[in-house]
Amino acid sequence: MFMKNVPINYLKNVLFEIGERYHFEFDAIGIEPEHFHVVVGASPKNSPSSIMQIIKSISARMIFKEFPEIRKQLWGGQFWHDGGHIDTVSEYGGLDVIKKYVEEQGRMKDQLKLDQFL
Repeated sequence: MFMKNVPINYLKNVLFEIGERYHFEFDAIGIEPEHFHVVVGASPKNSPSSIMQIIKSISARMIFKEFPEIRKQLWGGQFWHDGGHIDTVSEYGGLDVIKKYVEEQGRMKDQLKLDQFL
């Protein structure tokens, strides 16, 4: 619901800034009305849960700054839910499966918008 109010290019720019600061590499993003999927690479010094926490906290702050009307619509003012899902891959495989999963999410008409980071 709220992701529809955030343009994909804005979210891509936010993620690009996060990637520059923390040395993350974003490969793909899929946006649905209430959540988004990212394929992100990072060094082993960052745990998967810390990567998620960094992305969620910084993106929420930046989204609220750019789109303050969204905060008013939220109960308790939290943009992201506490939960999340993480899959990890290695050099031995799995990346193509995860990218395919992201690409196939929300295949209902006009629900998912997918962009590649190039």
